[in-house]
Amino acid sequence: MLKLQDVTIARGAKVLIKQIDLAIFEKMTVGIVGANGCGKSSLFAAIRKQLDIAHGDLYLKKDLVISSLEQETAAVDTTAVNYTISGDLILFQILNQLEQAEQSENFDVMMQCHDRLAEVDGYSAQARAAKILVHLGFSQEDIHRPVSDFSGGWRMRINLAKCLFASSDLLLLDEPTNHLDVPAIVWLEKFLNRYQGGILMISHDRDFLDNTVSHIAHIERRELQLYTGNYSVFEVLRAQQIALQQSRHKKQQAQISHAKKFVDRFRSTASKAKQAQSRLKTLKKMDHVQLIYAQLPFKFRFMEPKSTPDPMLTIRKVDLGYQDTVIIKQVRISLLSGQRIGLLGANGAGKSTLIKALCGEIAPLSGVIERPSSVVIGYFAQHQVDHLPLDRSPLSLLQDLDRNETEKQFIRYLGSFGFSRDQSLSPLQNFSGGEKARMALALIVWRKPNLLLLDEPTNHLDMQMREALMLALQDYVGAMILVSHDRHLMRTLVDELYLIEDGQLKSYSGSLEDYQTSYAA
Repeated sequence: MLKLQDVTIARGAKVLIKQIDLAIFEKMTVGIVGANGCGKSSLFAAIRKQLDIAHGDLYLKKDLVISSLEQETAAVDTTAVNYTISGDLILFQILNQLEQAEQSENFDVMMQCHDRLAEVDGYSAQARAAKILVHLGFSQEDIHRPVSDFSGGWRMRINLAKCLFASSDLLLLDEPTNHLDVPAIVWLEKFLNRYQGGILMISHDRDFLDNTVSHIAHIERRELQLYTGNYSVFEVLRAQQIALQQSRHKKQQAQISHAKKFVDRFRSTASKAKQAQSRLKTLKKMDHVQLIYAQLPFKFRFMEPKSTPDPMLTIRKVDLGYQDTVIIKQVRISLLSGQRIGLLGANGAGKSTLIKALCGEIAPLSGVIERPSSVVIGYFAQHQVDHLPLDRSPLSLLQDLDRNETEKQFIRYLGSFGFSRDQSLSPLQNFSGGEKARMALALIVWRKPNLLLLDEPTNHLDMQMREALMLALQDYVGAMILVSHDRHLMRTLVDELYLIEDGQLKSYSGSLEDYQTSYAA
């Protein structure tokens, strides 16, 4: 279906990936992983012919139909269901021709359009598009609302529906699980496993990759390497490769050291000079084995809180919502020191509403939320990166929090989040989404919170930063409430689950797998 032969991809003078050799066949699902900025999205742009390749050849099967997940959606007046149908270009053209023929009363063209609609199963289009949207979290009423009515996250779901509805041979999916809840992700996994074409997708969700892909394409140090198996298999193979590479590197360094000592010792000795020159030539021709470091590029930790009140929060008979609309009613819970809670619930059930109320961003409609004065809340909002002041630098934002610390200490601290000195002094408008998310986390960590309220903290983070965050949160000593579609993160970090359903918050006695299975039927 798709073949890249000795392909180099660059943005301007910067080479992102070089000498790619990759072939994609039908029913092959490839997960593309690598650090933010390594070239994953640029690879997609090259396949879509939106970016010229710097070198090599890219071959596409004749008449190959590619459906790609768009990252932006205009605020159009088209309904969600009709926008979804527009993903199938052939069907959409027929429907437009039919509408024009009806307006001009051209009965011959109308008959032709109806015949073509029958051929492409066009009469079921509305029902098929509606089914996809409902599985992605939309209500029957929502699907007939204009796209302009929806927020950015919901528009991304509409884009995904449009991409999946299209009749295609190859899917290009860039972070398809962002903005989806667990039920929608479970449905998407089933959809992709039934898909008959090829799939290339960028994802940092290891559970999603484990449940869908047949191969992993890993991009690192401007090279792409293909592994057979899902993400868990890739991790094992990658660890073995790193161990072997480090062993080869160590052995080669010993050989180089021995040869250099010989050359230095006998270069001026007439009887040994020829041998010394021979070894020197061998050293110059040697294909050096590069050392691969398995350590994460980010390593940070949550600092010890100054105090740990117990309970952290007490919620008594609280109704939550907006204006006169109650979303969750009669919430009663006491959050204790060290407690780790994972919040479950469909999109729109009220998870973010509850988090906002707990941190004080919105007031309860009725009831009382008691917060001891010594509670220091670290709140990561679902759209946190959108609220950072883009004209400010990381250093200046930290200095606002603490005027007593030195610039040198702040820059060292920012280095633990992967920021260089130059980045620490640069405005955030030059940062990627992942870098902004790291900065938001850095600001939270500096405040030494004893209570973390995390609403989808991994949306913009690559696999390495997710791993670093997970390790830091494992050692965190305060209380935590986590909302996340990253099932690996939830499974690793929380001790108990609560479910918001039908306007009620209640303890969930099952496991994350039980919750997942209930939507997999």
